[in-house]
Amino acid sequence: MASLLSNTISHFSPKPIKDSPKLNKPFSFQIKPIFFKPSKLNLFKIRADVGFESKTVKTVPGNSAATGTSSTSSDDKIREILRNRDYNEKFGFNMDIDSFTIPKGLSKETIRLISSLKEEPDWMLDFRLNAFERFLKLKEPKWSDNEYPIIDFQDMCYYSAPKKKPTVNSLEEADPELIKYFDRLGIPLTERNRLANVAVDAVLDSVSIATTHRKTLEKAGVIFCSISEAIQKYPDLVRKYLGRVVPSEDNYYAALNSAVFSDGSFCYVPKDTKCPMQISTYFRINAMETGQFERTLIVADDRSFVEYLEGCTAPSYDKNQLHAAVVELYCAEGAEIKYSTVQNWYAGDEQGKGGIYNFVTKRGLCAGDRSKISWTQVETGSAITWKYPSVVLEGDDTVGEFYSVALTNNYQQADTGTKMIHKGKNTRSRIISKGISVGHSRNCYRGLVQVQSKADNARNSSQCDSMLIGDTAAANTYPYIQVKNPTARVEHEASTSKIGEDQLFYFQQRGIDYEKAMAAMISGFCRDVFNELPDEFGSEVNQLMSLKLEGSVG
Repeated sequence: MASLLSNTISHFSPKPIKDSPKLNKPFSFQIKPIFFKPSKLNLFKIRADVGFESKTVKTVPGNSAATGTSSTSSDDKIREILRNRDYNEKFGFNMDIDSFTIPKGLSKETIRLISSLKEEPDWMLDFRLNAFERFLKLKEPKWSDNEYPIIDFQDMCYYSAPKKKPTVNSLEEADPELIKYFDRLGIPLTERNRLANVAVDAVLDSVSIATTHRKTLEKAGVIFCSISEAIQKYPDLVRKYLGRVVPSEDNYYAALNSAVFSDGSFCYVPKDTKCPMQISTYFRINAMETGQFERTLIVADDRSFVEYLEGCTAPSYDKNQLHAAVVELYCAEGAEIKYSTVQNWYAGDEQGKGGIYNFVTKRGLCAGDRSKISWTQVETGSAITWKYPSVVLEGDDTVGEFYSVALTNNYQQADTGTKMIHKGKNTRSRIISKGISVGHSRNCYRGLVQVQSKADNARNSSQCDSMLIGDTAAANTYPYIQVKNPTARVEHEASTSKIGEDQLFYFQQRGIDYEKAMAAMISGFCRDVFNELPDEFGSEVNQLMSLKLEGSVG
């Protein structure tokens, strides 16, 4: 697509939205009306199967490349290569853990029970009840491309926890079976085997099991613990920032999370401090018919830096489960947060049965001048993904970045993207999104770039590329651009490509086998995003995509 420059607004943009002043009260996001049903807009859509009719082709004897059967077998080969073949063995298992689970159902009594079990102060219970009141007044949005049956919120459990839990300061008192459980997942928690350069908070269902490297972080003044512990130990910090970036009334699932969230991670990096190691949270669902509603809050004070890694898996159940999380990032003056995710929730079987509904609100606020927030994500799991990691550039000279690869296969659906809101002067944002659609899946990029009237000299560059594999996959792109300052410059480009038999044949003619040829093409397609991932995620990305992404050719 052609670049969309400074003082033009695309013809399909919704009505402009009024600027909101700088905030002295909890932050409220005011752009929800942007996302309308796609059918009402003249948007750019691409389907691999539109405009092509199946025809019988007369073949020359011995020329199998000209047959429709060859094309079908080629698609089958590609799907097999991209299939996450080892998921059930590595992550799809579950363990019989002696757990306490509250009854199914959602009501004020449910919320009071969760708060009581967590021994929370009165202000936290009030926060939850107020959020629940807002949730009851909101309606579930219907504008996304995702299609799924109505969710029965009364037919799921909102809190499940192992009966034997460790004390917050001692891993030795943790249930040995839980330690073995995370070892099997590749997340060592013991002092001997733990990751040397990464502090890990391991969350199972509704509670944090353990946090590693606590003493090392405490020496640097960095607070890293479960959010449940933070509410008890650092109530003033939590109360100051909780809901400031994503208020409970922001959207339907954010309100639900604010009412019932169980655990998650909290990190505070003090002024003039670089976190001495990467911090990480690993989320695991084990219990059946239980939702996970974690809350993550990361605060980087003036001139600080922290890099956060996030991973997740779930058992291969044949029933859908809901994961509705909220992530809030707050950057003060001169601070920087790098947030990387490899999302590997169970995606359902090859017929689309089972899998996680991944409905997440992620947002960062660059509140101070010269602050920076970067989101990097690789999305390969969940039956349905619905998330838009975003950055609000409130301070002057702030920077927001979004790098994403979304791979959908079989009957997966993904409606994901980002929002970059320019408020301050000389703000910069960059978006690179790569979508790969395989099988019968549907992959949608939905993005918003908004330049408000006081955002002088704002700059944005967006690149949205889609790759279609097979004749039944779909890729949709919905870019929204709003520019209300004539000094701004916004650039958007998009492309759609399809791996063809001729390209694979070219590789094979040079002695490169089918799988390595696929690896080379997809590696090149995703290179800009993979280069932004931390080294710790490199091997995991290779496993998730079932490809050798490094050194695959030559």
